[in-house]
Amino acid sequence: MELRKIGLFAAACLVLLGAVPGPAPAAEPAVATFAGGCFWCMEPPYDKLEGVISTTSGYTGGHQENPTYGEVSAGGTGHYEALRVVYDPDRVGYQQLLALFWHNVDPLDAGGQFCDRGDQYRTAIFVHGEEQRRLAEESKRSLARAGGFDRPIVTPILPAGPFYPAETYHQDYYEKNPLRYKFYRYSCGRDARLEALWGESAGRP
Repeated sequence: MELRKIGLFAAACLVLLGAVPGPAPAAEPAVATFAGGCFWCMEPPYDKLEGVISTTSGYTGGHQENPTYGEVSAGGTGHYEALRVVYDPDRVGYQQLLALFWHNVDPLDAGGQFCDRGDQYRTAIFVHGEEQRRLAEESKRSLARAGGFDRPIVTPILPAGPFYPAETYHQDYYEKNPLRYKFYRYSCGRDARLEALWGESAGRP
């Protein structure tokens, strides 16, 4: 056997025996959950963010199991319209997800978001574990310290609980019904308010 081949064979054996470290294993996908008003409008910014694997619109934070859109919209279930984000932590950090969240909501509005009023349209950050809680609270404090707001930040940081995916027709609504989506978003005043709040950072991580 040629010397070069012997060397490659020996190196492979050392890797198998643990003497030489092999490639670092890929990180497991992580989950983040955000409520930012109409879940149709929260999907696009996260879908465009590099490192995000998937987004799912749904309901969380309430007391009723398997709620329907009609039940949540009628009130009384306690649920928020929310977005579950599955992401690769090697490619995008939770801090970046938080920045994108803040710049896509009005965190000063306790009664809903933009033209959508009611408890189901309130903002919230649902944290999965203590590290996410620490980072979320840190980002909220930093936002408050930065100032420039005429009212306090009312977005709560809550423990993540059961998440119920919304009906199929709600998923990727902006892609399935682009004209209706654009009209709704414009007529609801979402982009105008985001620009007033965040300027050039509106909608960006």
